[in-house]
Amino acid sequence: MSESNLMTTLKGLLPARLRKSEAVVPVVRLSGVIGAATPLRPGLSLAGVAKLLDKAFATKNAKAVALVINSPGGSPVQSRQIYLRIRHLAEEKKLPVLVFVEDVAASGGYMIACAGDEIFVDPSSIVGSIGVVGGTFGFQELIRKIGVERRLYTAGERKATLDPFLPENPDDVARIKTLQREIHAIFIALVKGSRGTRLKGAEDVLFSGEYWAGQSGIALGLADAVGDLRTVLRARFGDKVQMPVIAQPTGMLSSLLGRKSGAGAQLSLDGLSGLPEQLISALETRAIWAKFGF
Repeated sequence: MSESNLMTTLKGLLPARLRKSEAVVPVVRLSGVIGAATPLRPGLSLAGVAKLLDKAFATKNAKAVALVINSPGGSPVQSRQIYLRIRHLAEEKKLPVLVFVEDVAASGGYMIACAGDEIFVDPSSIVGSIGVVGGTFGFQELIRKIGVERRLYTAGERKATLDPFLPENPDDVARIKTLQREIHAIFIALVKGSRGTRLKGAEDVLFSGEYWAGQSGIALGLADAVGDLRTVLRARFGDKVQMPVIAQPTGMLSSLLGRKSGAGAQLSLDGLSGLPEQLISALETRAIWAKFGF
């Protein structure tokens, strides 16, 4: 066997991602409500995705990193921290980031999508919702009717702000709206810094909290083009491009470990006292998805 044939044979025995002549684009899926955690569905957080991102950007022969996003939003802090980690890694490794939106990248989900150098959507994808929302319930009439008396003790006059068992206080509402405007301004600055001159809509439209389907999002500069992962990557890097999915370990052992250590993912006797809160968390998570028709 000639030396060249031997090298070809040996090359064929290597995993595809290690063959230097073939482009590799690792894929990371970011799916779910950000920050929220229910017993069976831990939310997206930096702690949960940091190792996946590190592994993706460290992939040998990587030509880019692809992110597949399907999230209606959630915690602004976790959204921004994930965004920052992606951008830091992209700059450190000098790799472009290509984002592919599935059903929805809205609110915090869109904030994460802005970490991409390019954002691709399906015509039916939903993007946008650049705003801040918060809510609570008012139970003061309910507890009055069932004969429950609210007893609350605080040190600090603002400590009971927006207590759901007390009548709404206009001063509390004004303070929470001020806080929301501050967070909204941070979100707007991030989108402007990421999308720059690609943004085409008026600011009072783009940053109103409204959201749009894929083609309208492209027209407004919130996304770049219609495209799916496989088609775009093969067109850009060749038909033999490798697209390894970087995911959490699976299997019996990891599942058992996950049940013991996964934040927000366990149901035990010790956790039964928290079932009402878990139920409310699950309902709120469902409500966030339902806002976008899912």
